Amino acid sequence: MATARIGEAFLSFQKNKANDQSLTCRTGAVIGDNSCFRMKPFLLLSGYVLLTGAVIAQNPSSPVITIRKGTAVVVAIKEASGPAAAVLKNDIELSGVLTLGDNASATVLANVTGSGNGISAQAVDKTGSVVLQKTYGGDSRRAVHQFVDELVETLTGQKGIATSKIAFVSNRTGHKEIYTADYDGANAVQLTRDNAISVNPNLSPDGRRLAYTGYQSGYADIYLVDLGSGSRNRIIKYPGTNSGPAISPQGNRIACTMSKDGNPEIYVTNINGDSPRRLTRARGVESSPSWSPNGSEIVYSSDERGGPQIYRLSVDGGSSRLLSTGFGYCTEPNWSPDGKKIAFNVRSGGAFQVAVLDLDGGSARMVANEGERPVWGPDSRHVLFARGSGLFMIDTVTGREARIVGDLGRVSEPTWSR
Repeated sequence: MATARIGEAFLSFQKNKANDQSLTCRTGAVIGDNSCFRMKPFLLLSGYVLLTGAVIAQNPSSPVITIRKGTAVVVAIKEASGPAAAVLKNDIELSGVLTLGDNASATVLANVTGSGNGISAQAVDKTGSVVLQKTYGGDSRRAVHQFVDELVETLTGQKGIATSKIAFVSNRTGHKEIYTADYDGANAVQLTRDNAISVNPNLSPDGRRLAYTGYQSGYADIYLVDLGSGSRNRIIKYPGTNSGPAISPQGNRIACTMSKDGNPEIYVTNINGDSPRRLTRARGVESSPSWSPNGSEIVYSSDERGGPQIYRLSVDGGSSRLLSTGFGYCTEPNWSPDGKKIAFNVRSGGAFQVAVLDLDGGSARMVANEGERPVWGPDSRHVLFARGSGLFMIDTVTGREARIVGDLGRVSEPTWSR
């Protein structure tokens, strides 16, 4: 191997003339999803080690890896057993940027050993260079999630989804109640036991709190639950309807729909529900607010011009702006964590479909022929939505769908931490 520098990758690439926009990289490192990139520097720590596998040969004999758009890094599991092995395989396949393969086809080999008290995990490239090596404590399932998320970020620079949480509504008990679960639908737990109607759940970005609309009083009020302690408070209970809460990215505000002044409008309050400030003043019904990643704007749905459409508005006030989608009936907008896209529902032929609007290019495309209440995952790549009695996750790059929840009665209204 020629002289190499640990923690830094020197990459040379050239665009392929073909239409697939492939990139050819001369490197001995593991290269991720869509482009050549510079690996982050890593530190050698006592107790556990995180070493770069980006050892770059500076001679013409270095291996050449061609990466095509949408191509996933192939990972072979060299050693893993028991429940941890099943979790590892599932996390790899659901990641979108990794895929399972055999030793011959794999770019990365993964080892996971341990039990219920934690795991020791390692990933090496074909040259034997360590890409990631670390010991994770606690529950083995959670530990595997952490390993896969760190592997995704190490190889691609993107955020993983395995450690995130979801929540949703289920009528399994005969009432609409809120449930929480791991991102893959495992460890589902009934959160509310109100024996009433509990809907519109919204997880805070850090997954520590959940706001929802409850009808325990006979009216639509907004409740806030601390998921760590289990404490719950009714925080918004103004006359009329209070619904559709959305916790801000910073966790200090809530956007929601209130009708306390007559017409259902979008308001912003402090996290405890006080100091409500009205943002919209329209003739229609305004609903489903969703925050921009920096908390400076929201998108929402309004039918002020007839069929519902999506609007964008600064939380400091001012005029709203209609987003051009090309569709006549648009609801349930959800802003991606990277700020570049809006997922939303389109009604066509009596059914709801899932579409994605590119805010930079202004174009919208359909990603699922049937589905309701789409929400983005932490990676701004996967979208979760309800269909029939199940929750489905779709990779908006490859179009691959996976059923996440399907045995809890009729489920709806998913929300996803970030």
